[in-house]
Amino acid sequence: MSQTPDSAVRTYIDRHRAAFLDDLAEWLRIPSVSAQPQHAPDVRRSADWLASRLKETGFPTAEVWQTPGAPAVYAEWPSDDPQAPTVLVYGHHDVQPAAREDGWDTHPFEPVIRGNRLYARGAADDKGQVFFHTLGVRAHLAATGRTTPAVSLKLLIEGEEESGSPYFRALVEEHAGRLAADAVIVSDTGMWSEDTPTVCTGMRGLAECEIRLYGPDQDIHSGSFGGAVPNPATAAARLVAALHDEHARVAIPGFHDGVVDLTDRERALFAELPFDERQWLRTAKSYATQGEAGYTTLERVWARPTAEVNGIGGGYQGPGSKTIIPSSAMVKLSFRLVAGQDPQHIEQVVRAWAADQLPEGIRHEIAFSTATRPCLTPLDHPALQSVVRAMSRAFGQPVRYTREGGSGPAADLQEVLGAPVLFLGISVPSDGWHAPNEKVELDLLLKGAETTAYLWDDLAEHWRRAP
Repeated sequence: MSQTPDSAVRTYIDRHRAAFLDDLAEWLRIPSVSAQPQHAPDVRRSADWLASRLKETGFPTAEVWQTPGAPAVYAEWPSDDPQAPTVLVYGHHDVQPAAREDGWDTHPFEPVIRGNRLYARGAADDKGQVFFHTLGVRAHLAATGRTTPAVSLKLLIEGEEESGSPYFRALVEEHAGRLAADAVIVSDTGMWSEDTPTVCTGMRGLAECEIRLYGPDQDIHSGSFGGAVPNPATAAARLVAALHDEHARVAIPGFHDGVVDLTDRERALFAELPFDERQWLRTAKSYATQGEAGYTTLERVWARPTAEVNGIGGGYQGPGSKTIIPSSAMVKLSFRLVAGQDPQHIEQVVRAWAADQLPEGIRHEIAFSTATRPCLTPLDHPALQSVVRAMSRAFGQPVRYTREGGSGPAADLQEVLGAPVLFLGISVPSDGWHAPNEKVELDLLLKGAETTAYLWDDLAEHWRRAP
């Protein structure tokens, strides 16, 4: 009796599970820590290893792209269907630093399977989630009898995401023609939980600045001059106090220009998630929630723009007292941005706001870091619906929707390539990204492969390019 497409995919994955995990373990043994210069040769070795494995998988093109920092890997496998969409998969092959003395039960670069979990640095973030695409495309071909994928498939796996992706945008701009795609799939994210599969629809952007305030030319006596000249530490405190209004809404004029508000449907979908606020607070090591009035906790961290004080200082910090008016003070601020906000506009309004807040006699300097743009995919986008259907088939249950409160380089792909970004990740919060004993759930890892095996057919069927 012939198999159904779904059973054919699952049979293929089950038969090739052991070889897949052996290959993944070999890759995980390469300590591709981009943040540590002594591991630069390992990052290059990781890129070479991946390019070689992608060629073995069947990709006719697999190249290592050098950058001024760490190398990226590019691969391409065109479809024989001229009307099939082109999909670019993004991930990264570098990992966070890790050492046994950090609290690991085993060596972080010697993968260990205990029960149904694979422990190693990079198991979930992000080598495991990159590598399931190789098993998924092979299962897709085996189940359909195709010799090329149903979509034209491209991969871009960068080598310095864990170091802030300093050269990533320039790399994308340089190779924009070859990277051109109708949709981008980011497999560097996760799900709500093992029992609740979810698809992320958006990621916040990030703008950061440091404001330095200068008053007297040197520290001066607070008895002789206090109350008669401006104090930069006091000015810093007042600046921070002016960040929000009485409803905890960012009070910088123009800050909310262009913000795409949550729809009623999105708020309802967020409310369906099994969110335990008390457990969330325990994870946050905090004792109460706080934020913009009129929004739930999930809405605040996923879909609202924020301003946070990351650091504040000035004046004497040692034991005892030193009665001075300090000559300088500083504030470090970060702003999480949502769809519709432009980082350049945010920089302009923050600069104007700071200048208006400071009293005469306080000079200031503001330095902004490179910003990350927000990205958001509409719920009714056909590519997103394909991801949801494929994931529902693999997990055998409805898929819910989330967003990501953090930031990443996905928005650079969206902006430069003009393509929607979809998130397909199978990691769960307990996987311990960046922490000792990072792991990945093997059942979920294989579900990721199964999802991609279904996804390419679904995209080709429901999202045809014009002839």
